[in-house]
Amino acid sequence: IESRGHILNYEVSSMSMVAGVMPRAIPTSNGLLEWSQIEAAIRPPIYYCSQTGLICLENTHNMAGGAVMSKAQTYEICLQAHERKIPIHLDGARVFNAATVLGESVAELTRHFDSVMFCLSKGLGAPVGSMIVGSRTFIEQARILRKLLGGGMRQVGVLAAAGLIALEEMPARLGEDHANAKLLATGLAAIDNIKIEPESVQSNILVFDISKTGRNTSQFSSQLKEKGILANGINPTQMRMVTHYDVTKEDCQTALKVIKDLIVN
Repeated sequence: IESRGHILNYEVSSMSMVAGVMPRAIPTSNGLLEWSQIEAAIRPPIYYCSQTGLICLENTHNMAGGAVMSKAQTYEICLQAHERKIPIHLDGARVFNAATVLGESVAELTRHFDSVMFCLSKGLGAPVGSMIVGSRTFIEQARILRKLLGGGMRQVGVLAAAGLIALEEMPARLGEDHANAKLLATGLAAIDNIKIEPESVQSNILVFDISKTGRNTSQFSSQLKEKGILANGINPTQMRMVTHYDVTKEDCQTALKVIKDLIVN
């Protein structure tokens, strides 16, 4: 898994505590793993080494600013992994955003993975919900483990209805979110003491550096919240913003004005 991967850093180490596995984190400059990096991290078949049992990719990559992995990149990794009999899981929380950027169907982008998770919320706008996809045997096992871990829910048809709307109606508008993110990135790049490369913003997430403003991200986030703008710090110097169904172009323009006023004053 890439070193900034969501399930590695933001799920209370559950992969170790619940599944009993020891992850191997691979750092990259852009969040996008290449097969050569993965191959170098695969454990050799020696009796005193724990064996590599799964490779996990994230597309788009949250903490890498919504970076998008292409179909060719994922295909090569899946092909090489399967030749070594290693399954591949996709953390596709925002895979519909990736498909929109690439002009591909989600089916084509994910067809070579052994299992896929995607969110009905986030870009697709449902109030709650995620889905896991895999073989019939895999899903049967997943249902058992969900029950074992207390994840069962009752009378959730109303949530399923919202999820169907999210799947059927929302993917077509994701390009608006991407355009708004690019608008924010371009505007931020024009503000003194803020560092961001607009060309690196591919989807609906942007990360920018405020180290030269004299503030840390906790202070800056609080100041923005007082002005009605929600953004979070991912470390002391980098802020993260996300565009979605509830954020309009006008909202982005307002956010840029607020940020510029805060920096100037």
